[in-house]
Amino acid sequence: MSKNVDSLFKPFNLRDLSLKNRIAMAPMTRSFSPEGIPSEDVASYYRRRADGGTGLIITEGTTVNDPVATMDGKIPQIHGQYPLAGWENVVKEVHAVGGKIMPQLWHVGMARNPTKAPYPELPSVGPSGLLSPGKQVAEPLTVVQIHNLIESFANAAADARRVGFDGIEIHGAHGYLLDQFFWSGTNQRTDEWGGSMSNRGRFAVEIIKAIRAATGPNYPILFRYSQWKQQDYSARLAETPQLLEEFLAPLSDAGVDIFHCSTRRYWEPEFDSNDLNLAGWTKKITGKPTMTVGSVGLNGDFFGAFSGKSSTTRSIDDLLERLDKGEFDLVAVGRALLQDPQWPNKVRQGNMNELETYSGDALATLS
Repeated sequence: MSKNVDSLFKPFNLRDLSLKNRIAMAPMTRSFSPEGIPSEDVASYYRRRADGGTGLIITEGTTVNDPVATMDGKIPQIHGQYPLAGWENVVKEVHAVGGKIMPQLWHVGMARNPTKAPYPELPSVGPSGLLSPGKQVAEPLTVVQIHNLIESFANAAADARRVGFDGIEIHGAHGYLLDQFFWSGTNQRTDEWGGSMSNRGRFAVEIIKAIRAATGPNYPILFRYSQWKQQDYSARLAETPQLLEEFLAPLSDAGVDIFHCSTRRYWEPEFDSNDLNLAGWTKKITGKPTMTVGSVGLNGDFFGAFSGKSSTTRSIDDLLERLDKGEFDLVAVGRALLQDPQWPNKVRQGNMNELETYSGDALATLS
């Protein structure tokens, strides 16, 4: 690596959020929280990343108060006395070493397999009951259920603020519940919650508004979205910049502070017209700060990680060039931080030769 890394370590300030650098830990599902309760091991896991120099921890997805929000009993919850006490301890540990932390609020929707999840007798839920295009396995959500889910997200955000989190991130990506509303392939509704892009975005917009009302004007709201879906990696919500603007504008107007733009590889352009990635286009369209993500510091993308594949390290010179130009504001690091909690400190100190190759074994523990 030859480039100066100073831009990666400039402070970032927005609303009530003050970060010591531009590095965030990307949310990664770990499933080490029996009965949905984050343990001391989980607290230590996040503390190590904060102590290693990460400016902002975004937790693994943590599920809102709905019996079918989760796909695994070991995924943490963000409701109930004991899970919230567990998260309060996580926050305390991260703050003790100078870090900042936000939970990712999550509902998996139709991605849940009832036979492997808590409450197997209950069907999964989604806008149209579609697991994937053309594959209906449940009844569509009723309007009453939709409003109840909006309230669950707002309550989760209010609880997050109460136990000391520095903001929240809404999981609107990867084919989970909010994304199932966004994507016409899984949203075939004909009422105000489906049809046009504006209607398909209404569920997320109402969640954002409800969270803002529940947490106040200065509590940071991040929103993660993606073009790709786990049901179809080639899917796209917006084929053109114009359609992307139509998608993003209502979310931005509703109160999103930072957009977290999920891609497989940050260096790939989103559209053919220029070299901007998804975070770059999102910032250009909305004027809001954005966070880029996707194989930072590694050659292999995260799909390989799902099957236990390792990945060698990759220069971040091109990332620094983009950050220097202002294409995006923050950088989320995933598997590189999973492997090496000291990744930010090593980069800051120029010890690039000490960065660790990612091993698929890292997913097996809370190291």
